[in-house]
Amino acid sequence: MQADVIVLGAGIVGTSVAVHLAQRGKSVVLVDRRGPGEETSYGNAGLIQIEGVLPYTFPRDFGKLLRYARNDRTDMHYHPTALPGIAGFLYRYWWNSAPERYRPIVEGYAPFILHAVDEHAKLIEAAGAQSLIGKNGWYRLFRTAQSRDEAFREAEQVRAEWGVAHEQLTGAELHRREPGLSEKFAGVLHWTGPWSITDPGALVVAYSALLERLGGKFIHGDAQTLEQKGRGWVVDTAEGKVEAAEVVVALGPWAGDLTSRLGYRYVLGVKRGYHMHYVQPQSQALTSWVHDTDRGYMLCPMDRGIRLTTGAEFAPRDADSTPIQLERAEVSAREMFPNLGARVEAEPWRGARPCTVDMKPIIGQAPRHKSLWFAFGHAHHGMTLGPATGRLLAEMMTGEPTFVDAKPFAPTRFGAV
Repeated sequence: MQADVIVLGAGIVGTSVAVHLAQRGKSVVLVDRRGPGEETSYGNAGLIQIEGVLPYTFPRDFGKLLRYARNDRTDMHYHPTALPGIAGFLYRYWWNSAPERYRPIVEGYAPFILHAVDEHAKLIEAAGAQSLIGKNGWYRLFRTAQSRDEAFREAEQVRAEWGVAHEQLTGAELHRREPGLSEKFAGVLHWTGPWSITDPGALVVAYSALLERLGGKFIHGDAQTLEQKGRGWVVDTAEGKVEAAEVVVALGPWAGDLTSRLGYRYVLGVKRGYHMHYVQPQSQALTSWVHDTDRGYMLCPMDRGIRLTTGAEFAPRDADSTPIQLERAEVSAREMFPNLGARVEAEPWRGARPCTVDMKPIIGQAPRHKSLWFAFGHAHHGMTLGPATGRLLAEMMTGEPTFVDAKPFAPTRFGAV
């Protein structure tokens, strides 16, 4: 089978890249060992976060680091035995979180993520997926005045500098909107611009169906079989070998497995996360996405029930599940939302967020292979940035002017790799 481009990875990023290339007349084959949207893109909190102009930093306050070191929190957990293997990634993540280095990161990142809703909106309309989308933003809840005031100050900065709207509420005001929630919170921050997704995996499936209507094709296959053939590439699939002049690596947390085999040495890490669905109560149902900021988990009213998502777990990508954070979060969630129903699944879902040391994705042409392109490392914002990444990379691959500056995401920014 011949194609112009093979896209490896059928998560939100790879599927969006494939759609944008097909819209530009390219013949595209999308390849994944599983179906579209069945891995990391399935398990997230289902938000399109235009307010996420400030990437998540590594704590630099000594007192906060000591609290995390106790390993008894809900928002972060780590495997002690994993620390030697991930120390290099953690150190460079910490180093880039210093204010003097973080500021340039934000200046490159913010203009990109501000397009996230608009770029999703185009694909949502083309895919006919409007029924999966809510447009009421989401809420951050604060248990202490200190955390509330810090967040309010940061939100004012984001509004002044980047134009992202919000409103500040009391716990009682949110309780009037969501009667099932406790009103015993010190304050609430409502980000009004983001959109929510009631089934993130289904949205990726809808984008994949759009790809096929545009003439593209999805095939099950093993991305790790990729080999260079002449000036192009070949990969093994369930329908035989597929050859193409160009290939895109959009493998999320598995990208490093392939790029290292091709000779690239990026320092990549993962933040693992868990979720569980709970029965939505018949009375005083939860209708809004809410984040218990001081405890570090989120409740998301989705089609399968209320999805509870956890914070970050630092551990080897494929290590056995240790859903300690989920157990801790459920206790707090039942304090915040007493009517939370029973668990829907027998076991928690686990996924891995693919992370770079400077909190920005890697998007662009591979340094030593002119027909190889990268689109991975989106950390917490893969679902948010999928369509924007698809547009940016497709513009680069077809020689169009890019709608944002691509330099902050260049694969060459780390020097020799």
